[in-house]
Amino acid sequence: QVKVVESGGDLVQPGGFLRLSCNASGSLFSVHTLAWYRQFPGQQRELVASIKSDGTTHYADSVKGRFSISSDNAKAMVFLQMNNLKPEDTAVYYCNAMFVFGPSNGYWGQGTQVTVSS
Repeated sequence: QVKVVESGGDLVQPGGFLRLSCNASGSLFSVHTLAWYRQFPGQQRELVASIKSDGTTHYADSVKGRFSISSDNAKAMVFLQMNNLKPEDTAVYYCNAMFVFGPSNGYWGQGTQVTVSS
């Protein structure tokens, strides 16, 4: 049973920073891709950043230059360093973990709230 747990969400002022962490435990297989998504009220989840097992990263245009994704594949952990946060970054952030074998859409965490407000 794979369990995905996010942490690090908080209330922060504009221009501030946060570091989100995610641990995806319980898989017998190697990591394929780890990713962060976010969801605004009434909208579908959108990809924020992803990192493949070979280190290839992808970022949404809205976060390029401000957010940085990193991972520890051996521990199936992924991190999202978020700098220069803006009010429009306010959302629930979800971690997604895909392994070499497993569901095609990966495993999801329960989400962590990030609120950027003065």
